[in-house]
Amino acid sequence: MAKKVEGWSRRDVLAAAGIGCVAMAAPKMAQATPQEADDLVKKLIGGAAPKEGKVQLKIKDVAESGAAEPIAVSVDSPMSAADHVKAIHVVAEGNPAPGVSSWFLTPKSGKAEVAFRMRLAKTQVVRAYAVMSDGSVWMAKQEIKVTIGGCGG
Repeated sequence: MAKKVEGWSRRDVLAAAGIGCVAMAAPKMAQATPQEADDLVKKLIGGAAPKEGKVQLKIKDVAESGAAEPIAVSVDSPMSAADHVKAIHVVAEGNPAPGVSSWFLTPKSGKAEVAFRMRLAKTQVVRAYAVMSDGSVWMAKQEIKVTIGGCGG
């Protein structure tokens, strides 16, 4: 039988301590802001002004669950030595961290296409940037509505 101390049994104390440890260990689910996403993009692409076009972002408009949404990014490029995509960056404005992923390509990559799954914490804008060999940057963006967040939110 559990011994009572000031109205609490040993079992009550252990349960409360366990809940406290879990609460302290749980990560804070802060969300990135559009400004944080903009700051990251500046670091990734430098001073280039992105233009819309050349980049196609394929993602659903509505995701029932943000746990593992399929995303594809393709860039219109001949992928030749003189004209190719050097990097593709994907940024999300509302996830815990705005940087989703970056890929670095060469003409030997053959195609400027990537496909992956990503977690989405909430409804947000997803952006894709393509850095070209001539220094230009192209982009596409799309809002995806998330009904159940996949990042713990």
